[in-house]
Amino acid sequence: MPNMSLKKVNMPEQQPQERNKNFTEVALGYTEEMAVEEAQRCLNCKTRPCVSGCPVNVKIPDFIALIAKERFKEAYLKIKETNSLPAICGRVCPQETQCEQLCVRAKKGESVGIGRLERFAADWYMKNCQGEFPEINKNKKKVAIIGAGPAGLSCAGDLAKKGYDVTIFEAFHKPGGVLVYGIPEFRLPKALVKKEIKTLEDIGVKIITNMVIGKVLDVEELLENEGFSAVFIGSGAGLPSFMNISGENLNGVYSANEFLTRINLMKAYKFPETDTPVRVGKSVAVVGGGNVAMDAARSALRVGAEKVFIVYRRSENELPARLEEVHHAKEEGIEFRLLTNPIEILGTEDGWVKGLKCVEMELGEPDASGRRKPIVKKGSEYEIPVETVIIAIGQSPNPLIKKTTPDLKTHSWGGIIVDESTCATSKEAVYAGGDAVSGAATVILAMGAGKDAAKAIDEYLCGHTTMQ
Repeated sequence: MPNMSLKKVNMPEQQPQERNKNFTEVALGYTEEMAVEEAQRCLNCKTRPCVSGCPVNVKIPDFIALIAKERFKEAYLKIKETNSLPAICGRVCPQETQCEQLCVRAKKGESVGIGRLERFAADWYMKNCQGEFPEINKNKKKVAIIGAGPAGLSCAGDLAKKGYDVTIFEAFHKPGGVLVYGIPEFRLPKALVKKEIKTLEDIGVKIITNMVIGKVLDVEELLENEGFSAVFIGSGAGLPSFMNISGENLNGVYSANEFLTRINLMKAYKFPETDTPVRVGKSVAVVGGGNVAMDAARSALRVGAEKVFIVYRRSENELPARLEEVHHAKEEGIEFRLLTNPIEILGTEDGWVKGLKCVEMELGEPDASGRRKPIVKKGSEYEIPVETVIIAIGQSPNPLIKKTTPDLKTHSWGGIIVDESTCATSKEAVYAGGDAVSGAATVILAMGAGKDAAKAIDEYLCGHTTMQ
């Protein structure tokens, strides 16, 4: 019998005033009973609109039907047919604007909890099963992947399953890209990311860390000297943007990229157990309204700040962050200063941050993005006393690969220009996808691009058309 409840089965969570002092995962996951109950809400409708909303085309009704029948292992394997990183996607994908938004149940009530069920299936498999790996016939062709983030990992996984000898070159000392340096432990445990990456290594993917392509080797050398038949660039968007206002060079000003890298990849939250400190003081302002801003603000609270502000120039309706992340931030005590824009970072005589000078804003007509343009209210200047300012207003691709690959065409803002259907760049045998092409976006969109590129690379090298 289908479960016709209009609401999702609640996800157990740590209480706000407990979790805002630790880096343990906030959402605790479904039990088997909860998962079955939620899976029974799926109508398994013939049109399957949810699948069209998934960038990696997970067969959503199929895996949910298996969970409803308590066939949890089979549910996980069904997801893995098209998604290389299900435990990660179940946690960080914006399902509410993708698969769940198109769910038929959302027309009258809440959608089926697709992301929660995907997470459950992946977690259950990791806990209860040994890895099972398909028999792979190697084709002796080598493909290089630049960047071990979501796009690169997705591309590598699909190509390895098709028999390619895949090597990922990663600039950092650990693979994972934004999954390890950007998304905090309380949203995405790093041990889980390590397990997901291990499943790719188990099917033959080689990962070389501390390898900066464009410095040690360049794209041309990979193709001409290292024996690779094709290259995929999934180097992400790790170059932070700043506001270019007075005071950004003061001590106590971070880009969100640096702040979260210190917190996550360098484990500053364990200081002095680790040798990577991060200073926040008693009060912190985070400038921006996206998921990165929420991650930085919630992390600042957990490393000792007593007061944390989100400073965003538009209203709550225009916040680009996921609703779940905004909800969690508010629960944890973060204060939102909306319709507020910084104009200067104030400093002490010895060069440290002491405040943020802001102006109040009001919304005018929509701009090119479709959102209403913020306009300054005259005479509305005021100051927020803070000791740390974190700038989280966006990131762009690092120009290193562009500079060392002169025939690679890019946009003026740095994104690599590709054919939208194949991810092919202007240089033969070179493909690109994810944030290196689009600018900072979501994990699942990057994975979708990696998947599209893998299909195109396979067709380019072997003429295959069977890849999912």
